Amino acid sequence: MKPYNVYVLMSFPVLLLTLFLSLMPFGAPSPNTENSFDDQEIIDGVTMVAPPKTFPSDPMLDVRKVGADWISSVPYGYFRMGEPGIRYNINRQWWGERKEGIEQTIDYAHKNDIKVMLKPQIWSHTGWIGDQTFETEADWLAWEKSYTEYIMFYVDIASAKEVEMLCIGTELKKHVQTRPQYYKELIAQIRERYCGLLIYSANWDSFQEVQFWEDLDFIGLSAYFPLSESKVPKVEELIEKWQPTCKILEKTSQQYAKKVVFTEYGYLSIDGAAGKTWLLEKQVRKSAVNEQAQANSYEALFRVFSKQPYWGGGFLWKWFPFGMGGEGYNEKDYTPQGKLAEDVLTTWYTKW
Repeated sequence: MKPYNVYVLMSFPVLLLTLFLSLMPFGAPSPNTENSFDDQEIIDGVTMVAPPKTFPSDPMLDVRKVGADWISSVPYGYFRMGEPGIRYNINRQWWGERKEGIEQTIDYAHKNDIKVMLKPQIWSHTGWIGDQTFETEADWLAWEKSYTEYIMFYVDIASAKEVEMLCIGTELKKHVQTRPQYYKELIAQIRERYCGLLIYSANWDSFQEVQFWEDLDFIGLSAYFPLSESKVPKVEELIEKWQPTCKILEKTSQQYAKKVVFTEYGYLSIDGAAGKTWLLEKQVRKSAVNEQAQANSYEALFRVFSKQPYWGGGFLWKWFPFGMGGEGYNEKDYTPQGKLAEDVLTTWYTKW
């Protein structure tokens, strides 16, 4: 056989591989990701609040009624600011935050053909996790050891239960900014034990500072962008207010060739719902119920982002199964259940 023919035969597989890669859709997950994500798919998700006790019946039936095809399961870990230890999967926690409750929630979802994002999240009574910082290398290493053990506990659950997506962290602002190499190594470690999609949930004001988007499958963020201080913001006003943010999100998506997913998005059903959420939460009990403000805020978000090719959908914050897990003011909380916003959600979620 002539050398030229040998060269052609040896090159043919390479040519096929090159052609395949060139045809991969925009924002496609990393090649080592077992779960696929259709480039045209929009995640119609709700965040399922972990209940204090077992479900009385199938909680996914109501989720299906609004057209949701994904849920986010959020088991919390607890810590004190400035201390390395994270407490999780302990008897003092609600049933839905412990291993048995998480697994049953996943089983119910999969039984109903609903996909799952497992989103372990840490929370403290003594401060916001995004402000967590340490002065010494030894303290940082102790914290990172604790966090790795915490995340790997849920990695094993996600792997065993074939969970479609895992969130590696939520709003860890200062840690992400100062210790990005830790997260790159953590992601690599997770990839060895879990074949699903990986995402990180950055806070709305710091997603551009994340230095490891290229190692993940999506650009994830908590989309609590303040838009308007109006008591009842008009849909048209909110659509206009979204435009500068849309341009920034599009640029970030193009930079990494990955879709943007709102790992959290939501609005309280009170006056000024589209304003500064972190301040509204502090005064929610004194605020007046305003379902229209909440409904308008959701309507504007869907109108804006349903047109954006870089948007992969998101997970509404939040959904109380059978009303369980509320803080006693559900009529003002983020949930759209039984409110005007539920009709808005259903209209859009059943449209995609």
